[in-house]
Amino acid sequence: MSVLVEFAMFPTDKGDSISEYVSRIIIMMDTNRTPYKLTSMGTIFEVDTLEDAFNIINRAYKQLEPDCSRVYSTIKLDVRKGKSGRIIQKVESVERKLGKKLNS
Repeated sequence: MSVLVEFAMFPTDKGDSISEYVSRIIIMMDTNRTPYKLTSMGTIFEVDTLEDAFNIINRAYKQLEPDCSRVYSTIKLDVRKGKSGRIIQKVESVERKLGKKLNS
C-alpha cells in the first residue's frame, strides 16, 4: 500500500514569519528518514500505512505544541493498494507525457 500525504502545519500565534516552526517538523522528518518533498505551500511524504501517516502528523504537531497556543493544519491523503514509490512515479508519468507533447 502507498499512502501519499500532503500537509501543511504551522502556528497562527507567532507572527508573519513561521519558517522556524516549519523547520522543526522537517528536522523531525529527516531524523525519522521519512521521504518527503518540501514545497512553498506544504510538505508531501509517502508511507506504507494510514497508521504511519497519522503517526507522522501527530509527531509533527508535537514539534509545535510545547510553545504554540494555536496550530493550523491541512491534510490530504491518497491511499492506493498494491503500489509504492508514487511520490516520484506520479510526477515522472506527467513529465513523460509532457515530453511527448512538447516533442510532437
